[in-house]
Amino acid sequence: MENSQQINKVKLEISIPSNLLFSLREKEESFTEKVKLWMAIKLFEEGKLSLEQATELAGYSKRGFIEMLSKNKISIFNYPAKELEEDIENINKAIGD
Repeated sequence: MENSQQINKVKLEISIPSNLLFSLREKEESFTEKVKLWMAIKLFEEGKLSLEQATELAGYSKRGFIEMLSKNKISIFNYPAKELEEDIENINKAIGD
């Protein structure tokens, strides 16, 4: 069965010295997967990707990606503290506190 929503993909290529992979004790394929994960985590953390987009980029299940965020001490709730403070102030004003 063919997927009715075909996703267009762009292949990006980076070159790194082979001795770097050797020093890191990494194989090319596993290192590529780690780079995709790191990139997805960072772009999510910066608010440039939604959770769903970052999950897709990393090639993880949603649950697996959330677990990776947790291991990296990154909250899935991307709500800036300043906005939260302002919202609390507005709520307090609205209820007459």
